[in-house]
Amino acid sequence: MRPDAWHLTEDIDDFLARAGDFLRSRPVLHNTPLTVMEKWRTRPGAFDPGTVLFGRLESDGEAQAIFYRPPTRRLTLTPLSPERADALAARLTVLGHTLSGVTADHDTATAFAEAWQRHTGATPTLRVRMHLYRLGTLTPPEPHPEGHGRSVGKQDHEHLMRWCRELAADLGEAVTIDADSWAGTRFAEKRYTFWEIPDGTPVSMAGVTPMVAGMVRVDPVYTPAHLRGRGYAAAVTAEVSRAALAAGATEVVLFTDAGNPTSNALYQRLGYRRVTDWAPYDFAYAEPEASY
Repeated sequence: MRPDAWHLTEDIDDFLARAGDFLRSRPVLHNTPLTVMEKWRTRPGAFDPGTVLFGRLESDGEAQAIFYRPPTRRLTLTPLSPERADALAARLTVLGHTLSGVTADHDTATAFAEAWQRHTGATPTLRVRMHLYRLGTLTPPEPHPEGHGRSVGKQDHEHLMRWCRELAADLGEAVTIDADSWAGTRFAEKRYTFWEIPDGTPVSMAGVTPMVAGMVRVDPVYTPAHLRGRGYAAAVTAEVSRAALAAGATEVVLFTDAGNPTSNALYQRLGYRRVTDWAPYDFAYAEPEASY
């Protein structure tokens, strides 16, 4: 694989014109790039020109893979063979790019992390192992908890932000989520549904991304710790999944922590089927030796 098979640009419009069809051709596997690009393309202020590097791998004039590297310097990749992952790592190293990590399907992320270590000496650490699921036939939860789903409105914003803060803390994310920072968080562009019990108290929530290429991703799902184990997460997930299908989605997907058997079993009972494993790696670099 010749290094010049990778075409790099900072122009999102040029990138999407050349790689958009490829991304839309596999909406389940490409769900993250699709939703991120849609956010950058449509939300004012979400994309800062000149801060993101895009790349596409072409063979015989057709895109075979893509990557993007935002200001966080975490590379996101579509599936690559180990040989192509190594060629990309070599190309980025020669050009002097630095990376904080990589996220992709498990095999691709692992191949790239190993290649990056060979080329740069960085030590990769697997942050968490994840599963990617797609919805087959939706099966309502049984037993079904009392209550109903309700769209989250402006009057619920403080409540929504509080739950997003709690979720981020559970995941170990060091982020600020308040009225001033909300628009810049990963939670902002999604539509949310609360599950309410009969007295009107919200007990769980689920978000969904805007539909792109017929695909919707359920993200996030959260129930406060003291309310878990009562079927509320299953109910609200089923509700947003049903609504996505009713709105015309042809694919509904979600990610889970592979180490959480409870959530994985829950989604499987609802009709979600595992597609592949996913992996985010972090890169650590040796401190330069001090000179005296």
